[in-house]
Amino acid sequence: METNLGSKQLIKKHEFLRVIIQCLYSLGYGKSAVCLESESGIAYKSVEFETLESHIRYANWDACIDTLNTLNGLSSDTRASALFLVLKQLFVENLNRGEDSITLEILQKRISGLEVGRETVHNLAFGLLALKELGLDKGDDPDVVDKFRKDLLMELEKALPPPITLPDRRLEYLVEMALWSQIDKCVFHNSVDGISLYEDHHCDGSQFPIKTIQILTNHINEVCYVQFSNNGSYLASSSSDKTAIIWKVLDDGKLTQRHVLRSHQKPVSFVAWSPDDTMLLTCGNIEVLNLWDVETGTCKHTYGDAGFIISSCAWFPDSKRFVCGSSDPEKGIYMWDCEGNEIRSWKGMRMPKVLDLAITADGEKLISIFSDRDIRILNVGTSAERVISEAHPLTSLSLSGDGKFFIVNLNSQEIHMWDIAGKWLSPLKFKGHRQDKYGIRSCFGGLDSTFIASGSEDSKVYIWNRRGSKPIEILCGHSMTVNCVSWNPKRPQMLASASDDQTIRIWGPNVQSR
Repeated sequence: METNLGSKQLIKKHEFLRVIIQCLYSLGYGKSAVCLESESGIAYKSVEFETLESHIRYANWDACIDTLNTLNGLSSDTRASALFLVLKQLFVENLNRGEDSITLEILQKRISGLEVGRETVHNLAFGLLALKELGLDKGDDPDVVDKFRKDLLMELEKALPPPITLPDRRLEYLVEMALWSQIDKCVFHNSVDGISLYEDHHCDGSQFPIKTIQILTNHINEVCYVQFSNNGSYLASSSSDKTAIIWKVLDDGKLTQRHVLRSHQKPVSFVAWSPDDTMLLTCGNIEVLNLWDVETGTCKHTYGDAGFIISSCAWFPDSKRFVCGSSDPEKGIYMWDCEGNEIRSWKGMRMPKVLDLAITADGEKLISIFSDRDIRILNVGTSAERVISEAHPLTSLSLSGDGKFFIVNLNSQEIHMWDIAGKWLSPLKFKGHRQDKYGIRSCFGGLDSTFIASGSEDSKVYIWNRRGSKPIEILCGHSMTVNCVSWNPKRPQMLASASDDQTIRIWGPNVQSR
């Protein structure tokens, strides 16, 4: 009678022991593995595979093929693939010995009859004729032959299904999946610390940014926008006081002012870091676009004129080009280089106002949101375009750290998350915050971009785990509308928020890491 283990009796004892033995072998504890096999009476390798192994080691090729043909539980494709591997080895060894007529017969009569595809057979014929490329130019060197037979056994282990063979490192995979399942269920998981096998994993929120650790008060009017640099070492902010500020993130998690950027004549509504973090773009409504040197705080170039209407900017990954979108339909979207040269543009009387845009990390796609409630994903190289139509006006756009998803804020008091690849028919939706008058901005953040944070018109910051539509945390502290939030990409426990109350709040964990 089969013996099962575990409180729910779901684990078959002989399978459990077999994967433990496999694990011992893979970790280099061969003596312990042999001892466990002897004591338990359970072998790591199945009888069927040991038979195949014996036939291959002693070049009993006909017996090996007969064994494969009589194995139960194999699909026709799997059986054909396994036979192809064996016949390929037989082909190689005869070719190496100069048995040309036998080699040709194997190829024409035995390999060609397998359902592995004509191209596969042709590739074998052309590829294996080049003996030097295969390292088989050493005659009948037994070491070379032995190596190739061992390689064949490894390939068969991967090709044949359980229980004839076991998937590679099966126990490690199962344990890893169990840990991942616990992490997946932990809505507050935000720590880079390793997960222990000794106890079930559960985060209590102590490593989550829920406490104000610093209030920055250097701006003297509403703070419109905040964004951490890509390396997490700086924060840039912009304000209706016509300035932008670059802040340095210190080792202790505190921020200090590095540069005040003064040259705009009107409120500064947006900033964008270059991917290499050496430059910063700043822009405002009906205002010029400025390019700043981060190290010196000096303006390197000015784009446009006093009547230029820029809503947002985004860099290409080479840090040499960027695009900017205009809320003036006749201006559209421009691509510039850092020297002020216009490279390309997308504009026209029929183009709606551009509200926000972003470039994917590979530089291939330009994502824009428009005043007509459309999201447009443009392949910059091919000009192929995909359009997503939303039912309510859009206000902002943000990409995930892995470049696979984006979120948009809508004035219907929802945030929608879409996949960039276009596989989803409908978005994930997040609710709870307030937004019906102003352009509130949200962002991805935390460990592996697991979370979404957003400002709100009720003066709070809302945080969701991407797996749920309801907020898991609501942060209080600001006294007026929170316009924008930014999560530090290198410090998953640091979040910044910008408010009409003229302050920037830096949020950190309630309990410091030990």
